[in-house]
Amino acid sequence: MEGGGGGGRVPGPALLLRGALVAVGGGSRLLAARCREAGDDSLFVYDCVNAEKAALGNKGQDGKPIDKGSDDILAFAFSPSGDYFALTDNCKRLILFHTKPSWKCVSIRSVNRRCTSLIITAAEDKILVADKSGDVYSYSITEPQADGKLELGHVSLVLDVTLSPDDQYILTADRDEKIRVSLAKAPYIIVSFCLGHREFVSKILVTPNYPDLLLSASGKYTVSRITYCCQGSYAAILCDSIPTVYVFQLDAIARQLVYKQKISLKHKVWDIAFEETRDLWILQEDSEAPLQLYRPCDGQWKPVTDDKGLQKMSKHLQDNWTVFEAFVGAESRYSSLYKASFDNTADYLQRKEERLQHQKKKRQDLQHGSNGQTKKMKTEESSL
Repeated sequence: MEGGGGGGRVPGPALLLRGALVAVGGGSRLLAARCREAGDDSLFVYDCVNAEKAALGNKGQDGKPIDKGSDDILAFAFSPSGDYFALTDNCKRLILFHTKPSWKCVSIRSVNRRCTSLIITAAEDKILVADKSGDVYSYSITEPQADGKLELGHVSLVLDVTLSPDDQYILTADRDEKIRVSLAKAPYIIVSFCLGHREFVSKILVTPNYPDLLLSASGKYTVSRITYCCQGSYAAILCDSIPTVYVFQLDAIARQLVYKQKISLKHKVWDIAFEETRDLWILQEDSEAPLQLYRPCDGQWKPVTDDKGLQKMSKHLQDNWTVFEAFVGAESRYSSLYKASFDNTADYLQRKEERLQHQKKKRQDLQHGSNGQTKKMKTEESSL
């Protein structure tokens, strides 16, 4: 569901590219900087804890009470031009920023439920926000204080929302492995509905046609990130807790993904993002080298170390490593997305056997009691 670095959708460290901008969210803090523009070494830091309380106290700009949560950033996205940036946090707040010429908070609004994903339209007039109850709301950018409008809903938790490049279609994916395509002007009209989007990618990763692909011990994959590059139609796929990035190329005519490369790393990978130039950025769990940059060369992505943008951003992350310390060595963030399953067959058979033995003993006791009563009656009759 992810495009070329369109947005983040889960708690924890994430990497987001939009033109010359790089944004990293971890916990309640946002780090943003321009990695490509010469002479601009400024770093924008926004903390949902401190800035929020100092500015608004216990209420949002819409006057509604702010839910007291952990303030962790749950989802965020740039607009296509990079002029706007929006995030939602664990306190059910939607925060909108204007990024040029410098970062500035535009508005803070309350949302109904904790959010899982958001995206800004190509027209840059609305923000679409998906939440845990399965609903998708739209919030105006041109009217930054206006309340949200319900656009559509699923019967299950919505994990991701995105838009077609022309804003005509809304695509949503839920926890029940469904992808829904709706008309943006009339979201109640479902254009198409399909199943198994995560399993589709997982099957690609374990197919015998690609012997270079890494197999997990359990044989299961949780696809944590898919980032797409329009130039060349490349897709990079990251699986949870596996220090490997898989690169594919989309063959639109054959309607299939063609495996191109496996990038193995020494540390756990938190996030990945493509630039429009096909450069692939990798954010990893390593305080010494938090960022890796891979550049295409002769059909293969190769590591780059002498890029000034990489060096500048790596320095920013190293200086602010405290933002990420809580996530180092953390367990999977996706276990809660799966419904609990267990095998109770052995317990059931044991209880069944115990029940049968109890019933058998009860019948035997009744039979013995009946035989004893019969013998007693015959003794009494003979004595008469």
